Amino acid sequence: MQLLKTIEEIRAAVAQARRQGKTIGFVPTMGALHAGHSSLIQKARSQCGCIVVSIFVNPTQFGPTEDFGHYPRTLEEDTCLCESLRVDCVFAPSAEEMYPQKNLTWVDVEQLTAGLCGASRPGHLRGVTTVCTKLFHIVLPDKAYFGQKDAQQAVVIRRMVEDLNFPMEVIVCPTVREADGLAISSRNRYLSPEQRRQAVCLYQALCRCKEWVQQGTISSRELIEQMNQIVSKAGAQAEYISIVDSRTLQSMESLTADALVALACRVGTTRLIDNMLIFLNPLRFQI
Repeated sequence: MQLLKTIEEIRAAVAQARRQGKTIGFVPTMGALHAGHSSLIQKARSQCGCIVVSIFVNPTQFGPTEDFGHYPRTLEEDTCLCESLRVDCVFAPSAEEMYPQKNLTWVDVEQLTAGLCGASRPGHLRGVTTVCTKLFHIVLPDKAYFGQKDAQQAVVIRRMVEDLNFPMEVIVCPTVREADGLAISSRNRYLSPEQRRQAVCLYQALCRCKEWVQQGTISSRELIEQMNQIVSKAGAQAEYISIVDSRTLQSMESLTADALVALACRVGTTRLIDNMLIFLNPLRFQI
């Protein structure tokens, strides 16, 4: 496995793999790798001949009061994990390598970024789409892998790739969870033992929502109110609980099309997100 830190180096490595006829699979990450990232890498390994994982804590997707300075940076552990999963190249650039001068060019996907995390974290998704555009141009992958836990991000990236005619495929893989259902996240390490017990309320609220829908409740207002009660009772604070169209991310008054149920909550000072997909005709769920 190669650990590469410059754009020139990763481009040369990918070009060599292409000359060997290999398909390029790309897993963009901010490091602090966990089982969710491992599942993306394993999926890429099953489909591609050359696997590139980027590890870059992107400053442009953090707000001024967010946790950029404290975000976990564990490059040594991350590279060991990547090597065990037979990753070919880890691209770990510095901020100066990715942004050598003040950035004046941004990629902004309209409408899809207006709600959910886009409403509560202004500029976050613009930072995500811009850095992904840069990484896609640098790595030139055939396939890029994202997790369903970041549902809005996955929808936005997929639309950006379609609109800008990137010659690549975006593959979204299921959320990986702990035994009690908590979605695995790099930010889970911020939780105290008591907060860790509280945090499972996000998953519990989604599971109860699934039960209510199966019992015939289709009113978004009713579903959101009942989910909010579960979260509040657990001691967490809901930043948002939303039910939106799974493709347009527009709010739905009732479940009349395939839907995304998404929530963001503060457990202590830690912000956690989770979601569930509801598919109609026939009725089925992905939590």
